[in-house]
Order: sequence, then structure tokens, then C-alpha cells
Amino acid sequence: MTLVDQNDIDAIWQSIGMAEHKHEDDVVKITVSGNRVLGAHLLPGVEVDADEKPDGVAVNFRILDEAFIAKPIQLCFGVMPETGMQHIELNLNIGENSRASVVAHCTFPNAVDVVHRMDAVINVGRGACYSYFERHVHGPAGGVTVVPKAKIHLGADARFKTEFELIKGRVGVMDIDYEAECEAGSVIELIARIIGAGDDRVKINETAHLRGERSRAFLQSYLALKHDAFAEVYNTVTAHADGAKGHVDCKEIVQGRAVARAVPIVDVRHPGAHVTHEAAIGSVDSKQLQTLLARGLDEEAATDLIIEGMLG
Repeated sequence: MTLVDQNDIDAIWQSIGMAEHKHEDDVVKITVSGNRVLGAHLLPGVEVDADEKPDGVAVNFRILDEAFIAKPIQLCFGVMPETGMQHIELNLNIGENSRASVVAHCTFPNAVDVVHRMDAVINVGRGACYSYFERHVHGPAGGVTVVPKAKIHLGADARFKTEFELIKGRVGVMDIDYEAECEAGSVIELIARIIGAGDDRVKINETAHLRGERSRAFLQSYLALKHDAFAEVYNTVTAHADGAKGHVDCKEIVQGRAVARAVPIVDVRHPGAHVTHEAAIGSVDSKQLQTLLARGLDEEAATDLIIEGMLG
């Protein structure tokens, strides 16, 4: 890994509003800008290898067996210039019976023509508990194309929760594609919260295969769209084993000329499995809106507050 000037690290952390945390010694931190690894601070139980490539980085990230990482691991990926390409190859291995959480900050505050791709392979070992919260910070121009893809495997009795959030700045183009294989007794939660405006384009394709007995999956997508934004969501749960349970939930609010599509797919292949789904697309609740207007908020502020409540 080639480490560069501390000022570059400061600029990245400042852009995500986390400048006060960058010097904490009891937190694992990795910072990547473009194809440069700007810094890495590790603790016992965590191992990281990173290789810089012409258009990004390849990161091998390991949580050792039985490790307990008390504070969330902080990852920061960004492209600060107006144009650029960043391709992150992320290989995550979560050891057996370990406990860890990650907060990943992806920042593109000045983007006019930026492409960010992430190809992740995530293995969560037997009995491990792991969460991954990915928060995006985009600028007002919508000049970002974000393509995160992940192949996920959960060992027996493992728990994995991932949350994707983009509620500030323009989306640009978003294409999420996650697929998970779940062994006996494992639990997976896939959650997305996105606000789209202008001519933003959002596609979410998430699939969970419940292979093992008593495995469970919860797929939740919450989107708010306005102007000419467009979104389509495909959430799929396939249940192959006795006692497997799943639920798909998609809620979308549309305003103006925005268009939303939701396709929940329930695929049950064992008589002892049970999967449910719920999808709702509509406008802002009129009763909530009138209540907030009566309290002195204008329509735009009231609408934003209702949307924040839905996405919270």
C-alpha cells in the first residue's frame, strides 16, 4: 500500500462530516481515494491487504475467528475530482463466531462524470454476526454512476445485515445487484433507502436463497422519487428448506413525473417453508401532509419530513 499526504485523508473525512473521528486510535479505519490507499489503521483481530490498480483497488479484508471488534470499522471510498473511475474489488471474510460491524462512506461531492463500481465477495462464517452500513454522499449534479455488486455466503447460524443509504445529493445512476446463499439457521437482512430526483435512475436487484433449515431473509427497499426520476426494484426470496422463512417489503413514494416499479418474487420449494411479500407505491400521505401544513410548514418542507420519516 502506498500511503500519501495526510491532507488528502483530511479532505476525504471532511467531505463526509467525519473529520472528528479520523484520529481515533481504537477504531479500524481504511481510506481510499480513486486508486490510492491513503491510509489504514488496524487493530488485533483485523487483517487487510490492499493492492492499487490503474482504476481502483483490490482489498482483502479479514475478521479472524472468535474476534470481537467493539467499535464500527470505518471504510471510506471516494473520488474528489469532477471526473474519474473507481473500481473496488472487495473480498470480505468474517471468521467463525466473530462479531464486527462496518460503516462504509462513499463520497463523490463534486462529481460530473464519475463511475464507482464495487464487486464484493462476502463470506460470513459459522456463528458470526456481521453488519455493513454503506452511506453515500453525492453532489447536486447527479453525475455519478454507482454499480455495487455482491455475492454473499452465510454459514450455519450466521447473521448478516447490510444497509444502503443515499438520501443526500443526486443519485445519478444506481444499479444494485446482491445475491446471498444462506445455510441452516442463518439470518440475512438487505435494506436500501434511496431518494431520487431530476432524471436519476435506480435499479435494485436483490436475491436471497434460503438453502438451510430455519434460515431467514428480510429484504426491504424504501425509495422516494420526484421530478423525472425512475426506479425499478426486484426483490426475490427462494426458500428450499424446512422452516425457512422470508419477507419482502418494498415501499416507494412518487411525486411529479417520477415512475416506480416494484416486483417482489416469492419462490417456495419446500412445504415447510413460508415467505411473504408486501409492495406499496403511492404519493405522500395526505393526512400527514395536512397535519404538517396546519403546523406551519410549507408543502416542500412537510413532504421532505414525511419522506425522512419513511426512510428513517
